[in-house]
Amino acid sequence: MAPRLFPTLALTSAALLALTACGSDYPLGPEQEAAAQHGSDLTGTLSGSGSSAQNAAMDAWRAGFNLLHPKAQVQYSPDGSGAGRTAFLAGAVEFAGSDAYLDAEEMERAKEVCGPEGAFNVPAYVSPIAVGFNLPGITELNMDAATIAGIFKGEITNWSDPAIAEQNPGVELPDLRITRVSRGDDSGTTENFTEYLHAVAPDVWTAEPSDAFPPEFVAENAQGNTGVVSMVARTEGAVTYADDSAVGPPLGKVNLKVGDDYVPVSSEGAAIALDEAEPAEGRPEYDLALELDRTTTAEGAYPLLLVSYHVWCTTYDDPEKIELIKTFAKYVLSPEGQAVAAESAKSAPISERLSERAIESVERISAR
Repeated sequence: MAPRLFPTLALTSAALLALTACGSDYPLGPEQEAAAQHGSDLTGTLSGSGSSAQNAAMDAWRAGFNLLHPKAQVQYSPDGSGAGRTAFLAGAVEFAGSDAYLDAEEMERAKEVCGPEGAFNVPAYVSPIAVGFNLPGITELNMDAATIAGIFKGEITNWSDPAIAEQNPGVELPDLRITRVSRGDDSGTTENFTEYLHAVAPDVWTAEPSDAFPPEFVAENAQGNTGVVSMVARTEGAVTYADDSAVGPPLGKVNLKVGDDYVPVSSEGAAIALDEAEPAEGRPEYDLALELDRTTTAEGAYPLLLVSYHVWCTTYDDPEKIELIKTFAKYVLSPEGQAVAAESAKSAPISERLSERAIESVERISAR
């Protein structure tokens, strides 16, 4: 077994913000203060596309980066992970946000755009995936993976089904049809969701993990995290899966059965599950793709999570953009950038060790 890359995350986003603020009027610390007082000479426009799960964090990163470097601009289109990887591999954007790392075929294709060393993935955003539902008066329900799989396959069709009721004694479940809502676009959130179900409840969820929801199980669908959540919010009895940052009232959330316990969705639980991850096999040393242990029973772990990556080229044609690319990429991966994302998007900051390794990878970027 490969050695673990990082220790358990011990700092909450609030603690990180406290450390970086240090009582200053500049929440990102001395670097922001210097930029505000003296100005930054960094200029240019950087474009990215991809994960809608990253969108809230990306808005925070763009705003924080703009405070540091007001003459530089970062554009990001949250079109979904599949669309982001497609745009990146076509050379249409400088980076992709993706809830799944580039596979072997995509890594090979990336050499056409990025040069002989191709592209690499660095974890930028770690977030739990919530199973959200619309049942007025009910804010949480307990479910195991087999029950969730049965619901999204269409085998469990009513909220009063014994499979749900037996795990929720004392909850008055309505006699109401379940309307399941899935992503209609190619989505890393879908890939992580189906990977979890296939790993933990393989006898029920027999379909292979994919960024496209299995068409034979589709009932209703919508585009992006915001789209599925909006549809569920309008539909009593509906249920979906989405990045936790997108799921709020009036939706309730499912507590996930892990071992003998039901674990509520949280960034802390996602951080514990992340600590069980291992480096993916057969990758270049500078590529930090991770394999999650979906079947972990570690106390407090919430293994229904996504690790969302930023995908960068090892080399770029425009030497004048290298400084902008590296500066933004390192800002996102820094404790300051991770704290900003955690505060705005309820994400779990990556560990200090993983941050250091990711920044080392970014430092390799050069012009060709």
